[in-house]
Amino acid sequence: MADRHAWTAAPSAAQRARSVSAVASSCAVTAESGREELIAAHTVTEDGRMLLRPPADSVLFTAAICTPRSEPCAVLEFADVAPVPMRSRIRARLWLAGRLVREDDRLAFEPTRVALRRSNGVAVVDLQEYATAEPDPLAEAEARLLTHLADAHPDAVERLAGLVDPDCLQGAVRVRPLAVDRHGLTLRVERAGDHGDARLTFHQPAEDVAQLTERMQVLLAQAGRAACPRALQRQRTDDEW
Repeated sequence: MADRHAWTAAPSAAQRARSVSAVASSCAVTAESGREELIAAHTVTEDGRMLLRPPADSVLFTAAICTPRSEPCAVLEFADVAPVPMRSRIRARLWLAGRLVREDDRLAFEPTRVALRRSNGVAVVDLQEYATAEPDPLAEAEARLLTHLADAHPDAVERLAGLVDPDCLQGAVRVRPLAVDRHGLTLRVERAGDHGDARLTFHQPAEDVAQLTERMQVLLAQAGRAACPRALQRQRTDDEW
């Protein structure tokens, strides 16, 4: 059966936005009545609505009551932070403008505008695409996977760096795993005065951690072949056939 997800080199802006909001442990909420930091107080529904549980005395309840329903009354901000220590750990920022509606002891947030800032700029995300997009299936496990890769397998990171364009590695002092998703692995190449990111795309999307393991093994095998002299590569090819 064909993969129900189309093969792409990286997640779309809508998919990335849904992943950021789904796994973030906190968010900042700004309304006319003030700004509040909510920790472990939001959930995301399947259609992208936010359910917030601020403290009982939060001014956000006032904002939900006093702002006309036809107008956005709040902005939610999420920061996507790389789990592995490195330079410039903020990978993305997500902003959602919309309406707050009180539902008993919680607030329902209905987005009317979504914007995602990544290293390549800011993208305004179509609301319908955001509503129908799914978080990356590896998003919940990403922090654990990257931390394990960096701490327990630095040799593997070094080998994977062999697949990066040599121009990107010029002057490199350290390579760290920055991000992983169903479509590929991103490495952060740190140099003395700056840094750059390199994307290693999987040959096929990974739907779970087991499939991710297989995709990583394929990349490591490619890295091993790239490190071999050409004559040895030819010999291995002959042996395989």
